Amino acid sequence: MYILDASAFINEYHTDERIATVPMVREELEDESAYRYDALEGSGMHVHIPDEATVERIQRAARETGDLAELSGTDVRLLAASFELDGRLVTDDYAMQNVADKLDVAVEVIAREGITEQRDWLFQCSGCGREFDDDHDRCPVCGSPLSRKNPSNP
Repeated sequence: MYILDASAFINEYHTDERIATVPMVREELEDESAYRYDALEGSGMHVHIPDEATVERIQRAARETGDLAELSGTDVRLLAASFELDGRLVTDDYAMQNVADKLDVAVEVIAREGITEQRDWLFQCSGCGREFDDDHDRCPVCGSPLSRKNPSNP
């Protein structure tokens, strides 16, 4: 089963496999892509509501990779649906791909190249320059904002 992100509807993704999505995706669509969602739902697309325990598991994994702040509630639920349905997530979102890789969820990209490696992001203070493994609203040392940093870039 293929689990469709909003980008699949926007880019008119097509497969002959069974498809599913989450209800929140419909809220992200407008014009032709919204009509496409409605048509696919009317023709048998499964609309899945993931269990809250799975949503929390996805959030923990996203926190571990440093991608949680980059993911919307819709993104988290799409990942949860892919996990629960043992489906292939169809998305162009890099943060979703990164978390999916950590969870061994298969991904198919649409209009972009997919990720080449899973990353656990670092967070760097804009004031004192210290690096942290976990994201915080502010640096626990000096109080300045933190920004996400690619661990492979010194």
